[in-house]
Amino acid sequence: MTASETDSGSEGTSRRIVIDPVSRIEGHLRVEVEVSNGTIGKAWSSATLYRGIESILAGRDPHDAPLITQRLCGVCTYVHQLCSIRAIENAVGADIPDNARIVRNLSLGAQFMHDHIVHFFHLHGLDWVDITSALNADPVATENLALDVSPTADTVDFAAVKSRVQGLVDTGNLGPFANAYWGHSDYNLSPEENLLVCAHYLSGLELQLVAARMMAILGGKNPHPQSTIVGGVTCGGELSPSRLGTFRDYLEQTRHFVNTVYLPDLKLVASKYPQWANVGGFSNFMACGEFQQSGLPEDMLMPPGVILNGDIFNVQPLDESGITEHVARSWYSGTDDLHPLSGQTNPEFTGLNVEDRYSWFKAPRYDGAAMEVGPLARVLMGYGLGKPEFVDTVQNFLLATGLSEADLLSTLGRTAARGLETAIIGNAMTGWLDQLESNLSSGNKEIYRNYDMKTNSGRGFLEAPRGALGHWISIENNATSRYQMVVPTTWNLGPRCVDSIPGPMEQALVGVPVADPENPVEILRVIHSFDPCVACGVHVIDLDNNKTYEIKVI
Repeated sequence: MTASETDSGSEGTSRRIVIDPVSRIEGHLRVEVEVSNGTIGKAWSSATLYRGIESILAGRDPHDAPLITQRLCGVCTYVHQLCSIRAIENAVGADIPDNARIVRNLSLGAQFMHDHIVHFFHLHGLDWVDITSALNADPVATENLALDVSPTADTVDFAAVKSRVQGLVDTGNLGPFANAYWGHSDYNLSPEENLLVCAHYLSGLELQLVAARMMAILGGKNPHPQSTIVGGVTCGGELSPSRLGTFRDYLEQTRHFVNTVYLPDLKLVASKYPQWANVGGFSNFMACGEFQQSGLPEDMLMPPGVILNGDIFNVQPLDESGITEHVARSWYSGTDDLHPLSGQTNPEFTGLNVEDRYSWFKAPRYDGAAMEVGPLARVLMGYGLGKPEFVDTVQNFLLATGLSEADLLSTLGRTAARGLETAIIGNAMTGWLDQLESNLSSGNKEIYRNYDMKTNSGRGFLEAPRGALGHWISIENNATSRYQMVVPTTWNLGPRCVDSIPGPMEQALVGVPVADPENPVEILRVIHSFDPCVACGVHVIDLDNNKTYEIKVI
């Protein structure tokens, strides 16, 4: 770690902080910020991994696309497969049975529940929880705290948890708790509160397995389930009363954890970090909609829409034609901004220069504006449109934490939205499962409909856990002639566009205070609140240069 300061005249001392790579995310991400007088003034997000999946698909049978694209990532494993299938179905005019729609909803819902639990406890939670402080906790006091925070949660042996963590410290091998900013002045939880959430971190490791098993029942395996195909699904043999009963058991276990552990811990963190309701926010949001609940395309649990300038109660309709991708500041040839149906992926690495080109991410824009996608966008759409599931859940959270609607446009709001929609989705899944069982018991067992491959173009939209996802395919002579993907992390972490407008995370970092530049936990809080997935965002690791990186303060 090295540090240097440069005189910036009347503005005082400024310095550049580079975090490379950012840990507790998927993929390879570099974030550089300029700090002046203890506050970030500029930020640059650089994806440092290139994969070229879109180019690989050219000339292949369209049926290969779902299998290949879902292997962009092993974290949100189902989303690219389903989105790709939707693009093909849109191109060929395939119509799927009601049972297939429900099975897809249940599979995707299981993916959401798994992903959000992992994000809060295992990727983002340690930005708020000081593990070393937990070693000073009184286990009896922690037990009393747990009863107060959530009296219906499963019992935890907090003395055993403390001993387990102490054992890691004594051996010098912190495992998942290594390389963090323990003891930072901006950690606000008490020792007992830290021990409580640390214990739930460990129980969450077991619970995520339960959520993954839900998807495996309907998908055949996890990661990379394989039972969803163009025209429907293939898991007819798994739709027996006993297997669906097992699915329901796993669902109820997961919902119990969400309601008695995840949401109470989320409210605890929110109450202890109220200042983060004014930090790391953004004001433009976009959602493509998800979880079709009937044969009507517009009947979605999560509605599509666009919110501009933080006007939550003025949700505008989403117009796909307004989506373009900019490459003027990315490592691709050209400077044109193109709609994905005419988009190109022609890599051209020119070296990292934040004043020129500096990322493998493209820069998606909607009518020229940078847009945040993801849980906060979805929750705000549902809340702004007055959907009861969202209104009730959001207002209960605001009442419990003392926050306001405006406070949701922040790092804290972004973090909270993941937990809130996890509960909403879990509740909806019980109804979908009831509907599926009712269909099957009445003799409706249809799960697939045939179709004919056509020369045509199509698009598929899907809300992934991290946000709005789009796949665009052009089919000629039974082969893929063009394929483009615009993924959530590209929306959120993309670089500046041809007009030099920073991406959402780059803008969200501006104004964030940094107490200690050599231990910038505040920067990680904002980054992790977006839950980056760089592998999806850039669609090769140089083994000759494999090494351990450090945070550099330049």
